[in-house]
Amino acid sequence: MIQLEKDDDLWIVTLNRPEKANSLTEAMLTELAEIAEAAREARVLILTGAGRAFSAGMDLEAAKSGLPTSPVWERLSSAIAELPGLSIAALNGTVAGGAMGMVLACDLRLAVPGANAFYPVMKLGFLPQPSDPARLVRLVGPSRAKMILMAGQKISTDDALAWGLFDRIVEPGNLMQTARDMTVDTLTATPEHVAGIKGLCR
Repeated sequence: MIQLEKDDDLWIVTLNRPEKANSLTEAMLTELAEIAEAAREARVLILTGAGRAFSAGMDLEAAKSGLPTSPVWERLSSAIAELPGLSIAALNGTVAGGAMGMVLACDLRLAVPGANAFYPVMKLGFLPQPSDPARLVRLVGPSRAKMILMAGQKISTDDALAWGLFDRIVEPGNLMQTARDMTVDTLTATPEHVAGIKGLCR
């Protein structure tokens, strides 16, 4: 359900459970965290999904076994945030719930038209992953973060772009090529140069 493609220093990870809107089980999250931790040896990591949704968030059946409060969510987002290279979320569709964590941790977020974002933790009675609110505030500001986390608002593609939650809207047929095009400079630089520039942007 997790597909990894390695092209030298470019790693592409695809959530491949389209029949369940790429909803995440603990096994999938653990595998994603392991990949993200190993991706320190790569220069670029791209995350995308198969089908019409990037991810509907937590698998409903898995939710019954304590997954909502599992530390694996934070393990995954922290591993992505700590990568010395470039990380890109290529959102082939809507991102929801806990899947927002890995998306917020990426350096860049591309999305197709019609991709929405929502994180209904207030309605579901769970706290967000520990690092997610601060990352969200840095992108969209405190009031808009509260609209998402406290008011439970579903954010449209256009609003997400205007707010800075998404960085660019790309037609579906061009999504992965656009993501690849953004990696060229990073892939041709030395790892030290990549890490140095990323460090200056933090």
